[in-house]
Amino acid sequence: MNIKRVGVDIAKSVFHIHGVDRHDCVQWQTALKRGQWLDALCKRLEPESEVGMEACASSHFWARELQKRGYRVKLIAAQFVKPYVKSNKNDRVDAEAICEAMSRPGMRFVKVKTVSQQDTQAAHRIREELVGQRTAKANQIRGLVGEYGIVAPVGIRQLRMALPQWLEDAENGLTEGFRVLLAGLADDLRYLDDRIEALDQRIKEIVKQDPTACRLLELRGVGPLTASALAGALGDGRAFTWGRDFAASLGLTPRQNSTGGKDRLLGISKRGDNYLRKLLVHGARAVLRHAKGRDDGLSQWLNDLSARKHANVVTVALANKTARIAWAIVHNETSYDAQMAAG
Repeated sequence: MNIKRVGVDIAKSVFHIHGVDRHDCVQWQTALKRGQWLDALCKRLEPESEVGMEACASSHFWARELQKRGYRVKLIAAQFVKPYVKSNKNDRVDAEAICEAMSRPGMRFVKVKTVSQQDTQAAHRIREELVGQRTAKANQIRGLVGEYGIVAPVGIRQLRMALPQWLEDAENGLTEGFRVLLAGLADDLRYLDDRIEALDQRIKEIVKQDPTACRLLELRGVGPLTASALAGALGDGRAFTWGRDFAASLGLTPRQNSTGGKDRLLGISKRGDNYLRKLLVHGARAVLRHAKGRDDGLSQWLNDLSARKHANVVTVALANKTARIAWAIVHNETSYDAQMAAG
């Protein structure tokens, strides 16, 4: 019962455990099967002890199970565990590295997601995958009809309108056999459209039932999709100390290459959640496009910045500001204030 800290390397079937006491002396090293490790850990470990894992597949599930049993769980990003891996990499060494990394006072940890957060995240991931499949399907159609001398119009909406016309035109050079194949591709495209539309409606319903997401909808450039993704990523906002920390986690802050007391800032880091970063940047681009001619504080700030900086720089600056405002709204449980946003 002297074990105070445990690092667990989770896997599909076999889990490796590395436990130390308060003097960092090794007290427990073992490998257990998936159905045995949780009970074995509960027998050896007292409640309120620390259990660390890499933030990877199934880690949030196991973290919730451990929290139910009274343990303090720390999830660590894999890139922060890697520096503590000694010599050759294997599961036993990984468990030791996790145990070592979680003891560092300056270590950054990943907040455990709730089941509802994972549901929302799953909807977004499935939708993003379907959008990619739809884009691939549209490109396939364009390439195939191009072999018959037909140039597809730009834009997927125009492609949808052109497909029935190609199938009905008897003089466009398409053979009977290829028309059958093209009709099947058109059905595939409609199926993907229906799936994406169904997920969009599901996400909108999630937003309506989430007070936090409803408050985030007040931000300019934030629609149901972005509000839902922001609410899922932020949780209660306690995982980030400042709004800048959240913006940095999305890769919206500059990279640094400073030395000798000379600061050198580069482009944005593009680390972290690229999906949410993409949503914020697209929303910021839409706001910037309609900022001209408006006299509110945020539009004036954008117009003044646009006079000095490239449009892409202004877009990212607004995305950064939106991420910080979103954190403030969630962390402080407040509503959007347009006057503070212009500051």
